[in-house]
Amino acid sequence: MANERATNVWDALVDSPEEAENLRIRAQLMRELTRTVNGWDVPQKDAAARLHVTQPRLNDLLKGKIDKFSLDALVNLLGAAGLDLEISVVQRAA
Repeated sequence: MANERATNVWDALVDSPEEAENLRIRAQLMRELTRTVNGWDVPQKDAAARLHVTQPRLNDLLKGKIDKFSLDALVNLLGAAGLDLEISVVQRAA
């Protein structure tokens, strides 16, 4: 086990491929939200109000605190940010 290598950073952080995929998706959604919020070029207080969250909650998002956000919470923030989510499910390569 000591010589076992992870195929990606997410696999190295968690115990199962399912957890790794959850982290990967949350990180992707957080990056898009952060890019969108930064593009608004408004103070955090105003951005937080637009997303219907507190300023500390927005700060957690912008600082990338992934452990503080579920997929559900991020999907809700996408809607508040005026973003649509498209989902594509594909067969994993062997």
